[in-house]
Amino acid sequence: MIRRTRLPLFAISVAALVFAVTTPAPAELPEAFQRWNEPIEPFGIAGNLYYVGTNEITAFLFATPEGHILLDGGFEETAPLIRTSIEALGFSPADVRILLNSHAHVDHAGGLALLKKWTGADLVSSRGDKPLLEAGGEEPYPFPPVSPDRVIDDGETVELGRTLLTARITAGHTPGCTTWTTQMEVDGKERTVVFLCSVNALPEMDLLSPNPAYQEGRIRAFERSFELLDELPCELFLGAHGSFFLLSEKREQLRSGGYNPFLDPELCRRHLEAKKTRFEEEVARQRAAQEERGDR
Repeated sequence: MIRRTRLPLFAISVAALVFAVTTPAPAELPEAFQRWNEPIEPFGIAGNLYYVGTNEITAFLFATPEGHILLDGGFEETAPLIRTSIEALGFSPADVRILLNSHAHVDHAGGLALLKKWTGADLVSSRGDKPLLEAGGEEPYPFPPVSPDRVIDDGETVELGRTLLTARITAGHTPGCTTWTTQMEVDGKERTVVFLCSVNALPEMDLLSPNPAYQEGRIRAFERSFELLDELPCELFLGAHGSFFLLSEKREQLRSGGYNPFLDPELCRRHLEAKKTRFEEEVARQRAAQEERGDR
């Protein structure tokens, strides 16, 4: 049986101090990424779910009696911060049995190889993102390659110690971008927890050109993802970036007690609506640019 070290309040405060003093600074990252990778004190979100990521790049730990599940690995430079956060909570990284990934970009998959090495956990990945993980991403932001131990498709599940997560493939941002969902009792009621991958249509993404990774095209992949997410219940809203769900603000609210602030279906819907509008604007911009080039 996996046991958590039960720390008294004094020990927890000391662990937090040690975390702040000894956690290594992310010195090798570009400046823009460093601003996303600042260490913060880990904390419990609800039930057996804990936050072990940085100020912007998220990572989540499900602690169970049979071992732990870790969702996302951040940058390569984030991996030591995640390990330190797990230890600061009184858990052992060696008890992580399963690694999950939201998507194969450097800021979410860069630390997976190190975390897999340290924990010996099995890595579970979507079929669409498996080639990117094995290749170490894409330029200009490659990361250490890592091979999944299990490949999943839309609707498949991962289970450990009565924690059951369902993979919903929300492609577009990457070919296998995976939004993970689970059920959890929060504030006395069973809730749907959503860990949104990303539906950001970035300007550098070529949405118009044929891409073998997207069978029906990248635009249709995004459209299908928005259709799926529109129908998906979203009560406790989390995601691949802290800014998606107002991490800093919600963490402070959680400390005040009372209603769990991460229960915010309205924020979830507003976020999706804003990203859908942004996607439509980006498609229109790229089409206009394509037409302008064709007129010359």
